[in-house]
Amino acid sequence: LLLANYLLQSPTQAAEKPASGFAPAQTRLAQVNLSHVNTTDDADKISEAVEAALDRAERQNPWLLTTKLVAKPDQLIKRRGKSGLLLLNADWESCKQWIRERAVKEVSVGTITGVLKTFLVEPFVPHPQDVEYYVCIQSHREGDEILFTHEGGIDIGDVDAKALRLAIPIDQPLGDAKAIEEALLKDIKSDTQKLALASFIERLYAVYVDLNFTYLEINPLVVLETEGQQQPQVIFLDLAAKLDQTAEFESGDKWALARRDASADGSATGPAMEFPAPFGRELSKEEQYIQELDAKTGASLKLTILNKDGRVWTMVAGGGASVVYSDAIAALGFAHELANYGEYSGAPSETQTYEYAKTILDLMTRKPHPDGKVLIIGGGIANFTNVATTFKGIIRALQEYKQALIANKVRVFVRRAGPNWQEGLRAMRELGETLGVEIRVYGPETHVTAIVPLALGKAPSAASAAGGAAGMPTKLVAESTVPSTPGTPGGAMDVDPLRSAGSSGVPQPAPAPTAAAIAEGKSAPWYSPFTANTRAIVYGMQPRAVQGMLDFDFICKRAVPSVACMVYPFSGNHVQKFYWGTKETLLPVFTSLKEAADRFPDADVVVNFASCRSVFESTKEMLQVQQIRTIAIIAEGVPERHTRKLISMSQKANVTLIGPATVGGIKPGCFKIGNTGGMMDNIASSKLYRPGSVAYVSKSGGMSNELNNIVARTTDGVYEGVAIGGDRYPGTTFLDHIMRYEADPGCKMILLLGEVGGVEEYKVAEAVRAGRITKPVVAWAIGTCAGMFETEVQFGHAGALANSDSETAEAKNAAMRAAGIHVPETFEALPALLNQVYSDLVQTGVIVPKPEPEAPKIPIDYAWAQELGLVRKPASFVSTICDDRGEELLYAGMRITDVFREDIGIGGVLSLLWFKRRLPDYACKFIEMVLMLTADHGPAVSGAHNTIVTARAGKDLISSLCSGLLTIGDRFGGALDGAADLFSTAYDKGLTPREFVDSMRKKNKLILGIGHKIKSRTNPDLRVTLITDYAKKHFPATPILDYARSVESITTAKKDNLILNVDGAIGVLFVDLLRHSGAFSREEADEYARIGTLNGLFVLARSIGFIGHYLDQKRLKQGLYRHPWDDISYLNPAALQGGMSATKGDRVQ
Repeated sequence: LLLANYLLQSPTQAAEKPASGFAPAQTRLAQVNLSHVNTTDDADKISEAVEAALDRAERQNPWLLTTKLVAKPDQLIKRRGKSGLLLLNADWESCKQWIRERAVKEVSVGTITGVLKTFLVEPFVPHPQDVEYYVCIQSHREGDEILFTHEGGIDIGDVDAKALRLAIPIDQPLGDAKAIEEALLKDIKSDTQKLALASFIERLYAVYVDLNFTYLEINPLVVLETEGQQQPQVIFLDLAAKLDQTAEFESGDKWALARRDASADGSATGPAMEFPAPFGRELSKEEQYIQELDAKTGASLKLTILNKDGRVWTMVAGGGASVVYSDAIAALGFAHELANYGEYSGAPSETQTYEYAKTILDLMTRKPHPDGKVLIIGGGIANFTNVATTFKGIIRALQEYKQALIANKVRVFVRRAGPNWQEGLRAMRELGETLGVEIRVYGPETHVTAIVPLALGKAPSAASAAGGAAGMPTKLVAESTVPSTPGTPGGAMDVDPLRSAGSSGVPQPAPAPTAAAIAEGKSAPWYSPFTANTRAIVYGMQPRAVQGMLDFDFICKRAVPSVACMVYPFSGNHVQKFYWGTKETLLPVFTSLKEAADRFPDADVVVNFASCRSVFESTKEMLQVQQIRTIAIIAEGVPERHTRKLISMSQKANVTLIGPATVGGIKPGCFKIGNTGGMMDNIASSKLYRPGSVAYVSKSGGMSNELNNIVARTTDGVYEGVAIGGDRYPGTTFLDHIMRYEADPGCKMILLLGEVGGVEEYKVAEAVRAGRITKPVVAWAIGTCAGMFETEVQFGHAGALANSDSETAEAKNAAMRAAGIHVPETFEALPALLNQVYSDLVQTGVIVPKPEPEAPKIPIDYAWAQELGLVRKPASFVSTICDDRGEELLYAGMRITDVFREDIGIGGVLSLLWFKRRLPDYACKFIEMVLMLTADHGPAVSGAHNTIVTARAGKDLISSLCSGLLTIGDRFGGALDGAADLFSTAYDKGLTPREFVDSMRKKNKLILGIGHKIKSRTNPDLRVTLITDYAKKHFPATPILDYARSVESITTAKKDNLILNVDGAIGVLFVDLLRHSGAFSREEADEYARIGTLNGLFVLARSIGFIGHYLDQKRLKQGLYRHPWDDISYLNPAALQGGMSATKGDRVQ
C-alpha cells in the first residue's frame, strides 16, 4: 500500500529524475485479518470469526469474485513459497477454503512455530519467467545500497553472490538513468525493459527515502509488455520491508494515509502503522499492556514472554544489564527455563514500576512448579534513576502477591546500585523479614551478575570465586604505598597520566588555552577530546546534568567549570543558578548557539539534550560552528537516516560525534558528559576523580557504570570511558575510539564491551590482527543468549538485534579471540581476566601504580541529603492529612486511586481530610446529607445577599464568595456549633430537659437550635425529619438527639413553632455521630465539636449555594445593585432635636 500510494508522489532522490518508462499496475489487495481471535477460543467462535472476515473482504473487494487469485499469510514470514504457504492461480472459493484450513492454526516455518492470523489475497498475474527480477534496497552506515539481479522468483539462489550493486552515499543523490543501467541492468537485453526498470528503481528509491524504510526487497518484480500499452507494466508480486519505527513522528502521517483502505470508518486517513511481533511470538495481553505503558512514558518498559512455564523470571533495570543477565542464565544451562526478557530504565515512576512488577508477578505465580521459582531483580549502577523510588513500586507489588509467592515457593535475589541504592536495598531487606519469602540482597560490591549462579544453585566459577562472595576479584598487585599528596583546594587536579609513582609536589592547574591556540586547533592533541581545560556548551534546559558536571569538576579540582553556558531557544537570555562546591554561582543561558559560541570561544564540546524530533537540525547547526570538536547526542529514538547524515557531516567537519542514545563519556580527573558516571557517591567509589590506566568503550550507558566499578576494583582505574550509544548507527564506532586510545600515551590497556547486532567488533579484531592496535585489549560482546531463543528477540538497544549469523555475540567473541584479543569465556569471568592483564602490565613495568590522592569531599544538595536521611531540620509546617510528595497523592494515607476505586464519595473524602480516618459508610452518607440540606436557603439570607450584591458590583467569584462567607457567625450559621454545645453540655451535666429549659430562661438566653419562623409542630420541617429518621435507622445511638427532642416537647408546649430546627438537629446528631460511631475517643469527639467542625460543614455546604448565586447573577447579567430609597428609614437627628421637647415627653421610638 505504501508503494502504491507514493510510487509516483515521493520526491526524487536522483541528481536528474529520469523520464518515466513504466506504468504502475493497479494495486488490488484484500486482507483477511483475524488478529483479534485467540487460539483458546472455542472452535465455533473461531469459525464464525473466519467466515465474518472472509465475508468482509468479499464485500470490500468485489473483484475477488471475477479473477484468479494468489493467497498467502502476511506475518513477517520469508520464503513463503518454499514453506508451502502460497496459493497460486486459484478462484475465490478455493482461496477461502485454503484460508479456512490454516486460519488461527499453528504452522511451522523452519524451527519456528506460530499461529496464522493475517492473510493477503491479490490478483494472480500470469507471466513468463524471464521477466521476473529481483531488487533490494538496504541501508548501511555510509549510505544505501541497491541490489539487482535479472533472475528473480522462488529459486533465486544466493543473492549476495550474484546480485549487481549500486551504492548511494548518504550525502549524495542517486545517479541518473544511465548510471542505474550501467550499474544494475547490464544483463537486461530489452531496451524497453531496461528503461522501465531504471525509472522504476529511481521511483522505488524515492519512496524508500521519503517513507524512512530501512530495508525493502521485491521478489519477484515483474515487467510486462502488453500490446496496445505505451509503457510496460511493473508489478511487485511479493515484498518484504522494514520501516524505521523511530521515524514515526516524521513519516507516521504518510504511513497512515497510505493505509486509509484499512480504516473501518471510511475516514480520509488510515490507522497508525502497526509494528507486529516476529512470527512465532504472538503478543500476549500482558506484553501489550507493558507496550502501552511504555508508549505513555519517557522511561523504558519492555517485556517479552519467552516461556510462560519457566522457573527463572527477571526484573532487570537497564538495556545492557538486561542482556548480561539473560546471558548469565543461559550460560549456566537455564535458557530453556528463562521465562521472560525485559527491562525497565530511564527513571520510571513508582507507579510505573509497580505496574511493571505486578504484571511479571501475576504471570509468574499462575502455575506452580514442583521445584519452585526464582525471581532475579537485577540491574547495573544507575546514572540518575532513584533506586529507592523504583523499589517502592516493586515492594508494593511483592506485598500484594505475598500469598501467591509463598504458594509458588519463589526465591528472590536482588542486586542493584545507583542513586539512593542504600535506602532501596534496606527496604528490600526489611521486606524479606516480613514477607515470608526468601529475599537475598546485594549491592555494588557484588559483580553485576554474581547473583545468577547463587539463584540457580550453581557454584560460582573460579573467576568469580577469586573475589569471594562478592564475585569481584581483588587486585593481584598491591596498591602503591607511596603517600598521596592532596591537591590544593580550588586548584586543578594533576591529571598527567605519565607522572611517576614517586613524584611529589602540589599539582598545578593547567594553563587555559589561548584563543589563538584554539583557533589553530592546538588546544589538545587529536586523540584527547577531553582535558582538564575542556569547556562545554549544554544545549537544552538540563539543570541536573549541568550540576552533575559542575560537581565532578569541583571534586576533580578543576580551575574553571567545564560548563561554559547553556543554550535554550525557548526563553530569553538569562542566567541560571548552580553550585560550585558549596557556593552558588551563575551560568549564562543563551537562546542561540551562535551567541553562546561567540561569547565562549574556548568551548569546543556541545552536550546536546535536544529531543529526537529536533536533534537533527540542532546538531547540523553545531557542525557549522568551527570551534566545536565534539558533540554528544543524548536523545534516544533518532531516525536512522538522520543519524547517518549527521555521521557524514561530522566526518567532513572533523568533529567527534558521540551518540545518539548515549549517556556520554568521562575522562577521570578532567571532564564528564552530562549524567555519565551517575551520582557523586558512585563517581567517588569508582575513583573517577583521578585517572587510571584503562580506557574503555561500550555501547551501553548503564553498563558503562558497571565497567567503571569493575575497572576500579580490578585495576588502578579508568583513564577514559565512552558509551557510543545503543543505536544501530552510532556517531563514532568502537574502532574510532580505540584508535584514539592506541595513540594516547596515557592509556595502557583497552576494554571493549560490545553486543549482539552490527559488525563493528570485527573491525577492531582486524585492526588488532593487522598490528594497528598494539595495546592489550580485553573484550566481550554481550547477547550470547540470543541464539538460544526460538524466536527473534529485540534486546534493550535499538541496534541489539542480529540480522545474520555474523552479527551474533558468539561469532563476534570467537572472531575477537582468534585475532588475539583477550576474551573471557563468560561475562562473569571478565573482572578476573581484566585483573590478570592489568597485573601482567604492572609486573612488566608498563603500568607504574601511582599514589592514591586524598579522597575528595563531595558536596551534596540539601534536598538529596534529606532524602538520604543525612540531615534534619525543623519543619515550617506540619501536615497530617495529605501528602503530595510521592508518586500518588495521599489523603490521610489513602491513595487517590483507591479513593475512586472504592468509591468513598465526598463524605469519605471529607472524613479523611477532616478526621484523618475512614468513617463508616452511614457516617459518610450523613455528612453528604448535611451538605445537601444546608447548601442554600434562598437569596434573602445575609450570606447569599452579600454574595449577590458583590457579584453585581462586578467583582470576581472569590471576592463574592468571601463576602458571603464573612457573614457566617453567631447570628448566621453559628447555631450549629451553639446548639451542639448547649445540648451536649446540659446532657453531660445530668440536667433534666425541664431543668435545662428553666436555666436558660433564668439566664434570659435563647436556646440555639430551637425555633423556626414558619415551621411548627403541626407543620414540621421535612429537612429535620429526613436526617433524624436516617439517624434513628443507622446510628448506633442518639442520646443527644433524644435529649433535644425532650426539650422540644417542653418548648412547643409554650409555643407551637419552638421546634427543633435543622441547625439544632444537625448539631446534636453530629455530636451523637462523633461520640458513638466507634471512630473517635470521647476526648477526640469533644475536641472536634469544640474546634468548629460543625461550622466547617455549614461553610462548605453554603459555599455551594453562594457560588450558585454568583453564577446566576453573572448569567443574568445583573447590573450594579443599589438599595431602593423606600426601603430605608431616613431619620435626621438634627431635625428631630429641633422639633421635639423632652419636657413634653417626646421621644424617638
